[in-house]
Amino acid sequence: MTSKLLVVVGATGNQGGSVIDAILRDPKTSSEFKLRGVTRDTSKPAAQRLAGKGVEMVAADLSDKDSLFKAIKGAYAVYSVTNYWESMSAEVEVTQGKNVADVAKELGVQHFIWSSLPNVKKLTEGRLEKVYHFDSKAEVEEHIKSIGLPATFFLPGFYMQNIPGTLLHRDDSDGRWKFWLPTSRDALFPLIDVVSDTGKFVKGILLHRDELLGQKIYGSVGYHTVQQIVEDFIEAFPKEGHRATYTHMPDDEYKRMLAKFGLPEHAQEEMLQNMKLLTKEHGGYYGGARLEPSHEILDEQLTTWLEYIKKAPAFKDLK
Repeated sequence: MTSKLLVVVGATGNQGGSVIDAILRDPKTSSEFKLRGVTRDTSKPAAQRLAGKGVEMVAADLSDKDSLFKAIKGAYAVYSVTNYWESMSAEVEVTQGKNVADVAKELGVQHFIWSSLPNVKKLTEGRLEKVYHFDSKAEVEEHIKSIGLPATFFLPGFYMQNIPGTLLHRDDSDGRWKFWLPTSRDALFPLIDVVSDTGKFVKGILLHRDELLGQKIYGSVGYHTVQQIVEDFIEAFPKEGHRATYTHMPDDEYKRMLAKFGLPEHAQEEMLQNMKLLTKEHGGYYGGARLEPSHEILDEQLTTWLEYIKKAPAFKDLK
């Protein structure tokens, strides 16, 4: 049987790398698909490591359609993700996403998997209108539907990687561990270990193509309350965990924290509104969608929050 070509756009990133790893380690998919990874610079170490695993690596710029034609030519399936935070421009992200989709359509790709997110402005009826990195991906999703490209939409949840050491950290003033956010206690976090588990979902999407065309797959192990996130930390590190609590952070203080990480003012407001989305008041990250149907396509166990924090680099010195 001739292998089908799967092109992974953003191959050296967290999502793309996870997809490639999942395909390669599974005997069924590794024999069914050959892999081509797309990145801007194939000479970088991350690209070279993938090449060493047998992945064909090609260079392309998502803003340059000509380079995308060369990268996608011959593909049966494409997994595509864009990085809003690279430009912090919704316009750039939408253009790049549409470029990949348009090229895939013209080249006759049979299965396009788009890393999407909900349209927050629509979901909240305009109450939260500045979560651009969600809305831009949703705009590309609508474009994909409008051009008739055979597609499935993967919506990754809240990255577990974004919690240790930043949102959950030791307060230097009193030594206590704080899960410190500008949200209410009813906030629900649909957590995902994006590095370990993105590929598990995408593998399932590829293997269930016909039934999933036009559908959304929600990429999360489960919804977690702020209390559950703290309680798992306590279970993982009992000596330190007994000093852990959830603490409500005032909006302006949250923005000041983001400023320390170099985020400009407009991005601070964007991230603040992103956090507000998690609450019942604003409908939740996925607008209340059930996760069970998305889990039915999996043939591997997902990483739990408890499992993840036990190996998180930020907590490596805890017992």
